[in-house]
Amino acid sequence: MSAGRKLVMVTNDDSVQSNGIVALARAAARHAEAIIVAPEQPQSATALSLTFHKPLRVAKVRREELECYAVSGTPGDCVMIGVNKVLPRKPDLVVSGINIGDNNTFQDIFASGTVAAALESAISGIPAIAFSMEVSGESLFALEYDQPDFTNAGIIAGEIIGDVLENGMPRGAEILNVNFPSNVEPTTPIMLTEVGRRKYTDKVIVRRDPRGRAYYWLFGERLSRFPANTDAEAIVVKRSVSITPLVLGMSGSISKELEGMRQRVQVSLGRTRKQGRARAKLDGAEK
Repeated sequence: MSAGRKLVMVTNDDSVQSNGIVALARAAARHAEAIIVAPEQPQSATALSLTFHKPLRVAKVRREELECYAVSGTPGDCVMIGVNKVLPRKPDLVVSGINIGDNNTFQDIFASGTVAAALESAISGIPAIAFSMEVSGESLFALEYDQPDFTNAGIIAGEIIGDVLENGMPRGAEILNVNFPSNVEPTTPIMLTEVGRRKYTDKVIVRRDPRGRAYYWLFGERLSRFPANTDAEAIVVKRSVSITPLVLGMSGSISKELEGMRQRVQVSLGRTRKQGRARAKLDGAEK
């Protein structure tokens, strides 16, 4: 590692074999030392899951000219292992992606392994950026397909990474969630957005196996309209790059109504304890 050069860890949930991680690592390498620590197999929709029930393996592999480590675990595992064991020191930034498929609205963000890697990094006190690119539904769920061209997304990602390394994470954000439309160009407008609530309708399809037992497919159809200034609107409607600031503080406010609920529960539990003691005395007297 070059003395004094900043260090960026690159990860994803599509595995070390994804072309998206190569594009992102090359983008990061324009500004810092970049080391890939990513899952050996696809880990999409694993969210922030960590592997505590079995040991993990790490293998050093080559992705073209890039230093790369394949982990037999989730994106969250990769961040924990990368930061604490694989990397020569704590990274200045963790970047995740470029994911095959956009990750916007709470429906995606809470399920996404790409965003989860950034969350695990932020929990460890390391600034992080998640990058994802919209693809067609056919490509997203196909077992075999031509991977999308990440060239233009990588150009924009590199500029965002360089700015954060030079100027720090913008105030009010612990994570940046960046989404690219499928037709992204270096000149595509960039929007600052809020997190939308949902982008899919919920569907559950019931089928029967040869023995007549039910099994279920979870599915969702993409909505066509979204609230203004949200991440989904930027990608689907405006065809713009979306940058959404995320924070770890998910606590809601302590309202009068919440305090009222606490008091009612406390009083009810007190009555339950008194009734229990009375029953115990009665049982003792009968004996």
